[in-house]
Amino acid sequence: MVMGVVFLTWTIAGLLGNSTLLCLYSYTLLTGQKVRPTDPIHHHLVFANNLVVLSRGIPQTMAGFGWKNFLDDSGCKVVLYFYRVARGVSLNTTCLLSGFQFTKLCTRSSWRRISTRFLKCLGFYGSLFWILQLLVNGYVPVRVIGPRHKQNVTVHMRYRYCSSVPPQPLGTVLHVVLFFSIDVLCLVFMIWASVSIVLVLHRHKKRVRHIHNHISFQKSDHEARATCTILTLVSMFVSFYCLSTIFTVCIILNKLPRLWLIDMFVFLDAGFSVLSPFVLISRDTRVTQVFYICPPKMFL
Repeated sequence: MVMGVVFLTWTIAGLLGNSTLLCLYSYTLLTGQKVRPTDPIHHHLVFANNLVVLSRGIPQTMAGFGWKNFLDDSGCKVVLYFYRVARGVSLNTTCLLSGFQFTKLCTRSSWRRISTRFLKCLGFYGSLFWILQLLVNGYVPVRVIGPRHKQNVTVHMRYRYCSSVPPQPLGTVLHVVLFFSIDVLCLVFMIWASVSIVLVLHRHKKRVRHIHNHISFQKSDHEARATCTILTLVSMFVSFYCLSTIFTVCIILNKLPRLWLIDMFVFLDAGFSVLSPFVLISRDTRVTQVFYICPPKMFL
């Protein structure tokens, strides 16, 4: 019951935050009003996060409240497949955001040209990430089985509501190459881009320390706010990813893992998707202006 309430609260918070941003970015992209360069990729990010919360939070909440066998084989395959796809897109888009911000802050002409090309192709890259993850995670439906038939198959890792079959040696190698290599490359790139951004900002502050131009100050303030947002997102993603990986290893090493290990793994695995929209909301002035424009009586 306690875990059911925790995951229910976790799921509702994630859905509210991501749905709010999804409506905002959809409106701005459709109407063309106050569109920012990163809105297309943010749109892909919050949609992927919403899908992660739906495919992870709702089944885990139902299992936490004691519901059993509410998913058959097909349901397990669909839910876990779309979860893996959405999680991969969330990783790729966060990586793209950090790379775009680095190229935007760099003063070299070559990086400036790359930043200009990024602006024209952000929406295309987001669509490309979905196609890539749909192909890479094609093995998931093959390995996942429903709880009603797990007694007939040797179970490798047991979830609260689904199970998975132990992969063959060749399948394990392909899984590591296709999945973990992409994750590691994205994480390494995000960390490198984040460190580079911090160094660029540090050098920039030294150069403009004695400049008191109001226009340049406002411009640097907007860039600093956007950079702080992306650095926060990257730090959150890396932290949650590393913690969830530790629990993943613990679950794999235990043939019959305890339920609290599974619950902590799911909680941490969906942590970025639940908390990241609130970081974006707090940094986006278009959202905060709504509370100043609307009279207080509307919220009573």
